[in-house]
Amino acid sequence: MQKSLLFLMLLLWAAGAASGASGRPAAEPPRLNGQWQGPLKVPGGTLTLAITIVPLSNGTYYAALDVPQQRISRMPVEVELKDDNLTLRIEQAGSSFVGKVLAGGDKLSGTWQQPGLKTDLVLERSTAPVAAQAARKLRLTPPYRESEVTFPNAIAKIKLSGTLTVPSGEGPFAAVVLLSDSGPQDREADVQGYHLFGMLADYLTRRGIAVLRFDDRGVGKSGGDYSRATTPDFVTDAQAALAFLRGRPLIAPQQVGLLGHGEGGNIALLAASEPLEAPNFVVSLAAYGQPGRDVLRRQQGEIMRLIGADGAQVKAAQGLFDQLVETVRQTPNQAAARAKIISLLRSNNTGLDEPMARARAAQLTSLWSRFFFDFNPATRLPLVRCPVLLLNGTADLQVAAGRNMSLLQKGLRQSGQAVQAHRLAGVNHLFQDDPTQWPIVGGERQAAFSAQGLTYLRDWLLERSRLLKTQQPVTVRRPAPRPKALTPLRSRSRRGVVTAAQ
Repeated sequence: MQKSLLFLMLLLWAAGAASGASGRPAAEPPRLNGQWQGPLKVPGGTLTLAITIVPLSNGTYYAALDVPQQRISRMPVEVELKDDNLTLRIEQAGSSFVGKVLAGGDKLSGTWQQPGLKTDLVLERSTAPVAAQAARKLRLTPPYRESEVTFPNAIAKIKLSGTLTVPSGEGPFAAVVLLSDSGPQDREADVQGYHLFGMLADYLTRRGIAVLRFDDRGVGKSGGDYSRATTPDFVTDAQAALAFLRGRPLIAPQQVGLLGHGEGGNIALLAASEPLEAPNFVVSLAAYGQPGRDVLRRQQGEIMRLIGADGAQVKAAQGLFDQLVETVRQTPNQAAARAKIISLLRSNNTGLDEPMARARAAQLTSLWSRFFFDFNPATRLPLVRCPVLLLNGTADLQVAAGRNMSLLQKGLRQSGQAVQAHRLAGVNHLFQDDPTQWPIVGGERQAAFSAQGLTYLRDWLLERSRLLKTQQPVTVRRPAPRPKALTPLRSRSRRGVVTAAQ
C-alpha cells in the first residue's frame, strides 16, 4: 500500500493549475465554462457529482467539485484539456476523471476512478431547474436600482467590475461590499445554480441597504491575474470597493461596510485593522480563526474521513502534509522548494506522475500558499476598528464553527469593538440548511440561504445603520499611492519571500 493514498490540495487555493495554458492547437473545442452534473454509481447507491469550470484570464482554469449528499462543496479540481481530451484530477479525494468533451462542450464522457472504484461517468452541462429558468425569463424589474459598475484599484493598477444595487428613494443609504471565499469567483458566487451573493444582494437591497458585488480578479469582466494574488492583495481590492462606494451620491460614506464569506471574511477583518479606508462595520460568514496551515490540515482530515479513510491513513497523510509545509517554509528559493516538494511527493506516492507532482509543487510554493501557511488571524484582530458580526454553521466541514468562532471572538474582544456571534444549527459552509428544509419552488426544492442567518444579518445591519446615522460623519482617508498600510500583514526576508507576521 502507498504510504499516503491522499494528499491535501489546498482547499483555499485558486490557481486552477491546468497544464498547457499556451500553445493550444487551433482545433481545440470552445473554452469550457459552466457546470456539469452526472450520477456516480457507488456501492449502496448513487451520488450526484457537479463540476464547475471557470476559465481564467491567464489561460488556465479554476474548477471545483460539489457532492451535495456528502456536504462537499468547492473541492479543488485540476483541469487538463488537449483538443477534446479532458482530464480532471481531484487529489483531495484521490479521484480522477479521464474522458472526452462531446457535443460542443455540453457533455463530458469518460471514466471516473477513486480508491476501490472505477466506473463509466457521463457529465452533462447543467441547466437551472425549470422554475429557476422561468423566473429568469419572466424576471420583473426589481424594486430597486441596479447598475453595472467599474472601479479602479490604483495600487494593483487594475479595474474591477461588478453590480451595484441601490434601494429606491432619495438616500443616502448604508452600503455593504460582498467579498468572496477562496477560489476565483464571479459576482454571483455561483455554486450549482445557488447564487450566494446574488441572493444576499437582492435580500439586503430590498431592506434598504445598497450592495456592491464584483467579479474577482481575472474573472468575468474584472482585470488582473487571480493566480498571482495573495490575501493582502485582495485586501486592496476591498479597500478600492469601499472608496468607490463612499464616492457615490446615494451612499452614506460613514455607513459603508464589508461582508465576507470564508476567506472573504478574513479579508474584511484585515481591512478593518488598517488605518486607511477602513470599513464602518464587518460581517464575517465563516471566516477562519485558526492559523492557515491548521485550517488546511483539519480540512484534509475531514475530507479523508468522508470518503472512508481509516485513522492510519489520515495520520500518514497529515504527517506528509506537515513535512511538505515545513519544506516550503524553510526553503525560500522557489526552484529549490519545488524540487524538494516533487521529490517528497513522488517518494510517498509512487503512482504520482511527474506532471501532477510539478503542478502540486507549484501550488504549494505559490505566493498565496507561502502567505497562508503562516497567516494567523489572531495577530490582527486586536487592531480591528469597527463592530463585527460573526456567523458560522455547525455543519460547516471547511470552517469548524467551534474552533474558529471562539478564536475570532477572543481576538476581537481585545479590540474594544462590539462583537456579536451566532452559530447556525445544521447550516453548512454555503449557509444552506439541510436539503430537506429547502423551500419548494415550482414543485422542486431550491437551495436557499439559511432563514435564521438572514434574520440575524438583517437585524444587525439595520441596527448598525441606525446607530451610525446618529454619529457625526467621519473624514474618510483615501489609500496612499503605495500600500503602506499593508506592510504589517507581510514582510520580506533577505531572500524576498513573502511571509505573514507572526
